[in-house]
Amino acid sequence: MTRLHAQPYDISANGFYFESQEAFQKLAKANRNDYGDPVEEYKIQFIDGEAIDLELAKAIDLNQANYARFFDLVEELEDYQKVRLIIAMGECAYAVELNVEAIEDIDLDIYEIDTLKELAEQFVDEGLYGDIPDRLSAYLDYDAIARDLSIDYATTDIAGTTYAYRCA
Repeated sequence: MTRLHAQPYDISANGFYFESQEAFQKLAKANRNDYGDPVEEYKIQFIDGEAIDLELAKAIDLNQANYARFFDLVEELEDYQKVRLIIAMGECAYAVELNVEAIEDIDLDIYEIDTLKELAEQFVDEGLYGDIPDRLSAYLDYDAIARDLSIDYATTDIAGTTYAYRCA
């Protein structure tokens, strides 16, 4: 269950916790400051939920205007789609429509791998550098290949998993 907190910008009002768009609307409508005036503006804070959802909240800059869509994304998206969106918006600074089709269309290369050296080894194994005979593979400098890859690729940690990615 994802739990958020609405912190009023009005210092004479109290905030509240909520777990759905309906709960926010109900609680916000009833919320008044010390002078009896309705509270209109809130800072939305991520309180509890999956680690990947926290990263998603950061990437989309969770706020009062998009909290309802955030709840939808938490339910609609698979983890790999969340990772894709987090990298696109958070690391590559892409402006992405928050829907499944737009997320799938993002031009990114993403690999779940710990280091660029491991990515270099994977690329060699997959034949991206051509056929390399086994007797020569022991002489490859994977660190040098990783340095070359670092021109286009970077790594990031999302919810305890490291990803190598390339923004296109």
